[in-house]
Amino acid sequence: MRDFTIVAVSAGLGKPSSTRLLADRLGEATVTALKAQGAGAKVENIELRDLAHDVVNTMLTGFPSGAMPEVLEKVTGADGLIAVTPVFTTSYSGLFKSFVDVIDPESLTGMPVLLGATGGTARHSLALEYSMRPLFTYLHADLVTTSVFAATDDWAGEAGTVSPLPKRIERAGGELAARIAGARHQGPAGLYDNVPSFEDMLGR
Repeated sequence: MRDFTIVAVSAGLGKPSSTRLLADRLGEATVTALKAQGAGAKVENIELRDLAHDVVNTMLTGFPSGAMPEVLEKVTGADGLIAVTPVFTTSYSGLFKSFVDVIDPESLTGMPVLLGATGGTARHSLALEYSMRPLFTYLHADLVTTSVFAATDDWAGEAGTVSPLPKRIERAGGELAARIAGARHQGPAGLYDNVPSFEDMLGR
């Protein structure tokens, strides 16, 4: 079985960022699950905070600029995608949505995707289901069943309790690993992929 590449996109605004931390944990869980299946894997992290100006310029001009061509190639060519955003005003961040808007809308078709989000309280956890999941469903991504929301208290757990976050991360990573190992995502179609050969046109 070949080695797989997983891209983890995080839209946290701070450094350090709990959003990046969740993306790291999800990536580690996925790699561990793939290794248990005998497959090698690596995670490439993309922090949108560092690309904010390039994202805006790409939206304004309609053409990828700065680091965006390389970043978009990594995302659309990955074997699996982990997408994590902070929740602002009950939805994904504007930076996260702007980045998704500059991705070729057909390039994520069939891509195994794991969704994650962070927020101050668990009240925002449903944003994953009513906001993020419909967005990636529209893009025809292959979404895993388990999404992961991490509130501030989830990282330590309340006094006398055990946080369910590690187990949820492990389960989500296992689901993504299973999808990646069995996926047939080919990335965006090339410009001439569907052009018939001369032999085909001549009926030979």
